[in-house]
Amino acid sequence: MPDYWRSCGYRLLDTTASGRLRVSDDFLRSLLARPELAPLPESCFAERALHESLHDEPRRPVPQDEVDALADADARENYCIWLRFRARLLAAPDLESAYVALFQGGGVDVPPLFVHQLTQILLRHILGESAQPLQARAAEMLYRPQTVSVLPDGAVMAADLETVDRLASPGSLGSLGELLARNRTPTRTIELDVLSEEGGDAYWGRDENYEFAVSLNRGAGTLAALCRVLERWIRHFLAVEVEIRPRREIDDARWAWHVGLDAEASALLDDLYNRVDVGADRQARLLSLFELTFASPAAMRSSIAGRPVYLAMALDEERRLKLKPQNVLLNLPLARPQ
Repeated sequence: MPDYWRSCGYRLLDTTASGRLRVSDDFLRSLLARPELAPLPESCFAERALHESLHDEPRRPVPQDEVDALADADARENYCIWLRFRARLLAAPDLESAYVALFQGGGVDVPPLFVHQLTQILLRHILGESAQPLQARAAEMLYRPQTVSVLPDGAVMAADLETVDRLASPGSLGSLGELLARNRTPTRTIELDVLSEEGGDAYWGRDENYEFAVSLNRGAGTLAALCRVLERWIRHFLAVEVEIRPRREIDDARWAWHVGLDAEASALLDDLYNRVDVGADRQARLLSLFELTFASPAAMRSSIAGRPVYLAMALDEERRLKLKPQNVLLNLPLARPQ
């Protein structure tokens, strides 16, 4: 199987004896190479000196006056963000701990791009060298927002939101696209290859193009692949075995616990659980339901041990899917704190 997601930085990290990831100097250097931090021709001497010194010693302390000396306000802000992110990474014993800590306390204080990169790296580690193509594509949904469409034949298709926006923009058609945009003329229909279990090997080699659509219909394979990814995600972080399977509905008089896989699903499940009236339009945005069961009821809170946990994912008003895999790490009814 080819290496995949090569640009995420996974290969720059070390692995601890317990199988977790440890931040390396080379990984910190890769963050410094981002365009937000890489010096420009017009960058001042202080900015160039700071970047060079951090490249040589990525962990060295940086006094605030060194940042204040930068002439460009955007550069000052970007370094403050990077240093705060670096401090979080270095304060934790491993990347997994740093990741979970991002969502605890006063709220996430780093840009989404850093959160998404850590999510991708951790998924790459968890999927390992035996990843199935459809599982890798399903895992993309955990760190890249999707846009979801329903085709005339009833197929529910998910595609990478950024890719669709890029292909649909006037700039993707050059000067002709700009002319069409000015005249408000509809542009071409966006067509993407569909990844399925049968033709999954096509994913390798195109894994960083984010150009495959997938079916979210039951039986198409993607939902089952997402279940397997989430099971491994939970096992790696929480050291508990669970089984997740798609459900058509929640018909449970003893419904005891639920976790939304995104903000929309969290609010919707809360309202359904509390018997709040949910309008038809909002309920139609409920994309998928899942049932999670613990292999050992003893791993659960004693008050609900043995009961299923219901998961869901839902679309926002613009039919976007923005999954938050941290939700299952922070909100499962565990018997012991993690």
